[in-house]
Parts: sequence; structure tokens; C-alpha cells
Amino acid sequence: MNKRQVEQILNRADERCRAKGVRFTEKRQNILRALLKSPVPLSAYEIADVYREATGETIQAMSVYRMLDFLVENSLVHKLASANKFVACSHIACDHDHETPQFLICERCGAVKEVGIKGDVIQSLQKGAANAGWQLLSPALELPCLCERCAA
Repeated sequence: MNKRQVEQILNRADERCRAKGVRFTEKRQNILRALLKSPVPLSAYEIADVYREATGETIQAMSVYRMLDFLVENSLVHKLASANKFVACSHIACDHDHETPQFLICERCGAVKEVGIKGDVIQSLQKGAANAGWQLLSPALELPCLCERCAA
């Protein structure tokens, strides 16, 4: 992603935060910027390292986690539970409604692709869990895959 694209997405994220009445601080912007520029998901500790390299400021991992919580709550970042890493939402700059995310995770290079899951698939997953006496906590799916480059 080039610098212009990153800045456009950050501007759109700022607009979305203002519309919700929440502050998209410079530190939160820098965390999101690090994720937007990364070709792979990052842990809070990796984000802290990237942040330090980009800004010259040291930031504690606990502070990064708090900022990531904010970004997740405001649909700007997704947490990949299987790896305890984070990835920028692919739909920040979109104006349309989004489907539930499904993450295709390359087992070789670590790249992640976010795609949408149709509502009827999610309903089926919820029904299957309910029929088993369970409650689905998150409909997001993380699927181990090989990306086009690694599969070739």
C-alpha cells in the first residue's frame, strides 16, 4: 500500500471516529498506520517495535493493547485469535454495509486476506452451535490457506 492510500484510509478512519464521537488520536493513527503498511498481521509487541522505528518514541505493549482495543471496537482493526495478532480492516474506506469477515491466512508467508461471509452461512453456523447447546461468540472465521504466490 502506498503512502497516499494509507493517508486516505487514515482520513476515512478519522471521519468514522468523529461521526461516532470518539477521538482518533495521533498514537491510534500511528498504530493503524503500522498495520496498514505491514504485509502480515502484527502482535502488540511487533507494533510497539514498528511504532518506535517510525516515530522515535518508545511505547509500552500494554498501551498498544489499549489502542488496539479501541481500534477493534471501532471496526478499524481485526484481531486474529488463532495467532493473537492484528490486521487492519480491509473495508475502512468503504461506504457500504459489510459482511462478517473471514480471514484467509497463508500458512507459508503469513499474508492475510479478508473476505466477507454471507449471512446465511453465519446463520447456519449459529444454528449448528445452538443445536449442540452452545453459543457462538464470534462468527469470524480464520482459515489456514496458501496464498496465490505461495501456492504457485
